[in-house]
Amino acid sequence: MSTQTHRLIINELARCEECAVLRVSGELDQNAEKFFLRTLGDSVMAGHRHLVLDVTALVFCDSRGLNCLLGVRWLLRRREGQLLLAGAGRHLVQLLTLTGSTELIPRYLSVGQALLALPPSQRPTWPPSPSPCPDGKPGDAPPLGPEPP
Repeated sequence: MSTQTHRLIINELARCEECAVLRVSGELDQNAEKFFLRTLGDSVMAGHRHLVLDVTALVFCDSRGLNCLLGVRWLLRRREGQLLLAGAGRHLVQLLTLTGSTELIPRYLSVGQALLALPPSQRPTWPPSPSPCPDGKPGDAPPLGPEPP
């Protein structure tokens, strides 16, 4: 499963009943916040109490993006779940540090390490098995929904 907006793409990499691993690529800012919150909210409404966000390809995140992350964290905590970040870059780490958010949103070097923080029964299979995709890149799901104009 994958969805995208103008400058933000969210790909589902793996999932199980309790957890989804999502790759967030591009820019998380005011222009993408509704899309981000709707997409992650849909994942939570599908029953995922834990979300692991692979943010290695997130090139920009401002205060609005941080508020989105904190909002998703709040929602997951209400469901006794967690938001975990994997592969945060220097800019995002700096934003989390400057705002005192490092204590609220756990960060890990990789998705595999983040998944180890969850109980084994609540982890999807990682790494996911490659599946045939229309563009020929294994492991990447095609975008969902209509292509942006």
